[in-house]
Amino acid sequence: MEINFEKYPLPKRIRHHSSPNLYFKFNEFKVKPDYYPPLYESIDWSKYFLNAKKPDYIDIGCGKGLFLLQISELEPDKNILGIELRKALVEWINNFIKGEKIGNAIALWYSVINGLSFIEDESIEKIFYLFPDPWHKKRHFKRRVFNSETVAEIYKKLRYGGKLYIATDVAEIDTYHRKILSECDKFDVETVLVEEQWGLPPTNKELFCVKENIPTYKLICVKR
Repeated sequence: MEINFEKYPLPKRIRHHSSPNLYFKFNEFKVKPDYYPPLYESIDWSKYFLNAKKPDYIDIGCGKGLFLLQISELEPDKNILGIELRKALVEWINNFIKGEKIGNAIALWYSVINGLSFIEDESIEKIFYLFPDPWHKKRHFKRRVFNSETVAEIYKKLRYGGKLYIATDVAEIDTYHRKILSECDKFDVETVLVEEQWGLPPTNKELFCVKENIPTYKLICVKR
């Protein structure tokens, strides 16, 4: 998908990290933060998707939205929901979607750490978790979204046979992902060795990795 950045200029300042508050559950705060994404009990999908149906795919941490927008173009019969912590990027993606009249994609300002209760159980075909922030420092490990609780939530929302796609450019994070998945023991995990196995368009981060010759690590996890 070609994006005219003169017509749709990206926000001038895009922080790599969001406020630390956003990486923790809302109900854990003794003093509620002023700046925090909305919580949702349910969503009327007719307000988001042209066909008024629920999402088929979820892109967790959709970033600048290149992957989300490409999937929406490649698979126009599928609804894709992007979830992102950085509000400015969510607003930019949705402005592009509105301007280009894309009816099967939307970005939501939301923190996945609060769960996905607004998504129907066993309803999602594919969930993408691509190139998450590795949070290298030990004191920041608690900010990692990928944990046993989140994986259990993802499992619950996927259809049987549904797929979770995971990618990172950090070997230690790949090992960490595998450990969490092994402890969960509810997915058949396939290591991607050639791109033909993957079959997905690149994210912004992946394009950077290809340009800089940085290796990537990819998993396809199928719900049993």
